[in-house]
Amino acid sequence: MPLLEVKNLKTYFDTSSGEYKAVDGAGFELDYGEALGLVGESGCGKTTCALSIAKLLPKEGRVAGGEIFMEGIDILKLSDDEIRAKRWKEVSIIFQGAMNALNPVMMVGDQIAEAIVLHEKVRREEALRRAGDLFELVEMPRKRIVNYPHEFSGGMKQRAMIAMALACNPKIVIGDEPTTALDVMVQAQILNLLEKLRHELNMGLILITHDLSILGETCDKIAVMYGGKVVETGTVKDIFEHTAHPYTERLISCFPNISKGKVIPEGIKGTPPNMFDPPAGCSFHPRCHMAKEVCRYMEPDAEKISEKHLSACHFFREVMNGK
Repeated sequence: MPLLEVKNLKTYFDTSSGEYKAVDGAGFELDYGEALGLVGESGCGKTTCALSIAKLLPKEGRVAGGEIFMEGIDILKLSDDEIRAKRWKEVSIIFQGAMNALNPVMMVGDQIAEAIVLHEKVRREEALRRAGDLFELVEMPRKRIVNYPHEFSGGMKQRAMIAMALACNPKIVIGDEPTTALDVMVQAQILNLLEKLRHELNMGLILITHDLSILGETCDKIAVMYGGKVVETGTVKDIFEHTAHPYTERLISCFPNISKGKVIPEGIKGTPPNMFDPPAGCSFHPRCHMAKEVCRYMEPDAEKISEKHLSACHFFREVMNGK
């Protein structure tokens, strides 16, 4: 039994312009101690998947279909009280923008302790002691718990956010663009820290990013999202060396390859689909160089290529053969 199993998830937003299908049939699995990279262009539904798993959707958002199993329990069927008991203990999120996520007028240690008091029902003194332990766990001096956010660098703020996410010993941690706005050296430090912690704590880790290049050394598996769906999943080797979807292929080609000299990456022509009115058939067909008539009217099923490698493309064999 996997730690987390997401099946045909559909999360829609009711807006003044109509129903926005942010996630429209996504599915993936996560095992204990495993790292999964969730990658795709901005607006493809990555963050909405995370908010759906943690049941932290804004009031205009709703899960319209699908199932989310955590250790065999469908959390979508749980009451609000049952979800509150699980949130942060079972699953926690490192939110985007550590620069703005911390309360500027509270000491950072107090902010972590507040979460521990709320969810663990312990005294403040014990919560502060545990906050100090968490600082040491994320490789920061214990004495810094009395500092305010403005006294921290960007990398230290991100470490503090990781400490907060670990406050209640969750089984799953979701990092939503955890290296945004950090320089390359600090990015590497944060990714190495997350890698070390997930092995030490045997926790499942989901890394959400639009940057495929950071996942190669960090994740065991990658799920590629486009238009609210997962179009390809596989091990890192599957995705990079045995690509089986045209979108994944184009996504990889967007990154510079120093072995080819000074070649400007091509990018992907066109724009992501309008999720108020998604295209029929394969959602990528308007931008796909391999699209044929069947792609315009028939949505492809996810075809199993190997044990962990799946592709939702009518012509995945041609993609793999480089045709």
